[in-house]
Amino acid sequence: MRNDFVRVNYCDSFYIFQVKKLGIVAVSNALPEDIACLAADRMLVFVAHGKLVTAFARNKEVVHTYTGHGADVHLLQPFGDHIISVDRNNVVIVWDVQSEDEYLQMAHDKASFEISAVMHPSTYLNKILLGSCQGSLQLWNVKSNKLLYTFTGWGSEVTVLQQAPAVDVVGVGMASGLIVMHNIKYDESLMNFQQDWGPITALSFRTDGHPVMAAGSPIGHIGLWDLEDKKLIGQMRDAHSTAIAGLTFVHAEPLLISNGADNAIRVWIFDTPGGGGRLLRCRTGHSAPPTKIMHYGQNGQQILSAGQDGTLQSFSCVHERFNKNLGHGSINKKKSKRKGLKLDTMKLPAITTFAAETARQSDWDGIIACHRGYLIATTWNYQKTSMGTHKLEHERFDKNRALNVQATVVDVTSCGNFAVVGLSSGHIDVYNMQSGIHRGHYGDSKAHEGPVRGVVVDGLNQLTVSAGADRLVKFWKFKSKELIHTVTLGASPSRTLLHRHSEMLAISLDDFTLNVMDLETRRIVRKFPGHRGQINDMTFSPDGRWLVTAAMDCTIRTWDLPTGAMVDCFLVDAAVVSLSMSPTGDFLASAHVDSLGIYLWSNKTLYGIVSLRPLPSDFEPSVVVLPGTCPVQDTSSDTMIDYVSKEQLDEQLVTLSLLPDSRWKNLLNLDIIKKRNKPKEPPKVPKAAPFFIPTIPGLMPQFAALEDPSAKEQVRNRMGGALVHRPLILTVMLPPYSDTTPLQLLKDLGPSAVDTELRALAPDMNGALEQMQAFLRMIGTMLDSKRDFDLAQAYLALFLKLHLRLVSQESALMDEALKVLQRLEGTWMDMQTLFNQSLCLLAFTKSALL
Repeated sequence: MRNDFVRVNYCDSFYIFQVKKLGIVAVSNALPEDIACLAADRMLVFVAHGKLVTAFARNKEVVHTYTGHGADVHLLQPFGDHIISVDRNNVVIVWDVQSEDEYLQMAHDKASFEISAVMHPSTYLNKILLGSCQGSLQLWNVKSNKLLYTFTGWGSEVTVLQQAPAVDVVGVGMASGLIVMHNIKYDESLMNFQQDWGPITALSFRTDGHPVMAAGSPIGHIGLWDLEDKKLIGQMRDAHSTAIAGLTFVHAEPLLISNGADNAIRVWIFDTPGGGGRLLRCRTGHSAPPTKIMHYGQNGQQILSAGQDGTLQSFSCVHERFNKNLGHGSINKKKSKRKGLKLDTMKLPAITTFAAETARQSDWDGIIACHRGYLIATTWNYQKTSMGTHKLEHERFDKNRALNVQATVVDVTSCGNFAVVGLSSGHIDVYNMQSGIHRGHYGDSKAHEGPVRGVVVDGLNQLTVSAGADRLVKFWKFKSKELIHTVTLGASPSRTLLHRHSEMLAISLDDFTLNVMDLETRRIVRKFPGHRGQINDMTFSPDGRWLVTAAMDCTIRTWDLPTGAMVDCFLVDAAVVSLSMSPTGDFLASAHVDSLGIYLWSNKTLYGIVSLRPLPSDFEPSVVVLPGTCPVQDTSSDTMIDYVSKEQLDEQLVTLSLLPDSRWKNLLNLDIIKKRNKPKEPPKVPKAAPFFIPTIPGLMPQFAALEDPSAKEQVRNRMGGALVHRPLILTVMLPPYSDTTPLQLLKDLGPSAVDTELRALAPDMNGALEQMQAFLRMIGTMLDSKRDFDLAQAYLALFLKLHLRLVSQESALMDEALKVLQRLEGTWMDMQTLFNQSLCLLAFTKSALL
């Protein structure tokens, strides 16, 4: 099979699939408006959105934009080096592809000829054929802008024009269901076919040697017509659940590609004796917007999604080949298979909510779901990708089926053995997932006086927590079903969510506020106001630190539980109906109102620095474009603020310096380090002259004079045979003394330089006793301020090592040293007290039974 490609329009972008495996080859960048029509030639892909026509190169980059239409464009036709577009005002414009200039514009009267279809007849140079809503056809020469011929038509609106394999023959599909094979050279009809399924939505012809034509219909059926015998040879009923949007036979292959409004693309192969097509492969999504999504498994690669179309599907975040369709719920699966999906009167309505657990998925069903308006809770098997064997319903409702009771909430225990179902009547029942047997209920008669809004089970199967419309949150023992505690809320809860690792229970209320309850203490620990609409869904981050919520006010808010503050908030165009955070914390999945897709948001904190400072109560969020393939420039004003730490956080705290340990830690061991690093033999002077002769900088290059060794000898003799070092610290420790300047000077020096500077304080090294006293006063000031505590210790230790004998002999230095000793002992006593307090608290935390 050849690797042919098919392009499919998805609202504001288009996907390119490979026919061989229906894998995605490329995805275009998103456009600001929905795509109305799509056409392609061998180099470019043309799309019409609003009043614009855009050309894509390499399947994703916009290279040309054609502006000039006064109304929305609804028809496109590639025409060699030109592209033809038709708008709703009945204006035809021919564009030059490369220059984007308007080559020709033709306006037609909508009352007499409203254009509904356009095509370029094969081998007809510079000719286009236009179909109208009045039923007539017109053949135009676009080069000379002349009407060549008018075909009277057949009294019905032309919906499709398609070139037949034979030259001069065009297939014309009409709103009446009539299909005419018309020879436009002689203006005569070769054959007519009547399809009883409504207007013709698509036409395509086989080109592999079989004279077969396929015709689409608004109800999802495909008719197959034999052009030699002039008869219907096959029907592909229910090929799609909605209208057929497009049909295309692969060139010289027995393959038919079809797509419809049910969000499905299917490939049919014609290899059966009867001439009919069988399904070879397909790619399907939800035909109606999703209502509930949830990550499945611990790797975060699968997302379970329940849609308004009644199906439960699994979408892969890695590759589309791992997608699964668990099918449509049905009361009796065997009867449904015999009758077919269209005639299935036992199919269940859409899933409202579901719960899943992977612990025993290979042994029995691991998913439980409740359906809109139904009392029955159904089980599903992910491994078998089908509906499960059990339909959970208590026998108390067998005698009175007229009661308007429905399942509202469900949960599965972490072990995967039990399912808990809450009903609108206030009952809460427990079932065994393996056998489907009822294992008990909570409460004497009912658990709540009103519908159950939420039910969860902790990670150890010790507690069951339920929330009802009676504003009560009840704690039950899971095994004995005994009520042990009750908490009254300020408003009726709407939904609950439990993070099992931290045992934090999030409760959304009808007054648009959030409560977070700790199951250990059974108290509300956080309250979050801020939403201005009904809260639709909630999700925890994997570590339980964040709670992400979405409401009908079109906002997505992130709450930080330890600080009790909102750290992120943004607006979206369509309200979120469901949220799910990946177990790995890398993605946030969202489903939106009237949107078929599931959107993934990346967690910026995993790969960049993000400011998580609390947002003010009057924060006004900005609108964020939904995730897509088009890179969106971040226009938000929430810029990262560089935090500059204070030099001293508090006067009672001891602050260390920011210098690396190598600058002060080895000051006492410099002699040992120098002895160890001493070279074994002196470096040898090269005999040859240097390769590069030094030059003097300037406008004219000049070579520098070589140094005279005799001059160096004269300087050495003049200084008495020794180099005298004038320390820098002596220049800054002269009266009036400063404590900050010498310290900053020592910070900038390396260990060897610090050692040299402190040695130079002695009187025999050109120093003075007053400067040594000033150095001890500087150390005392550092101890009083409790800054650079590590440097004060290191510098004092080196000073005493070098000058301890002199300090003991001089009374002035001894007095300063005693003052430093008193300050040092006081600082160490304060630090020891803080250390002991911290160690006691840590020991109590580790040993106490909480």
